Amino acid sequence: MKITVDQDRCCGAGTCVLLAPEVFDQREEDGIVVLLAEQPPAALHETIREAAAVCPAAAITVRE
Repeated sequence: MKITVDQDRCCGAGTCVLLAPEVFDQREEDGIVVLLAEQPPAALHETIREAAAVCPAAAITVRE
């Protein structure tokens, strides 16, 4: 699995951070997503798929 984020699309909702704080964070100044791990461990894959699915701005892309 490889993850990419589109910071230009991100609306700062923070759902991804709540679901997978090991993989996503938010910038202090504006809440925009920051990717911490492009290739996370397999144990987090299902949670990351969920984070991408619920992202209101569709800013998270997951490639299997």
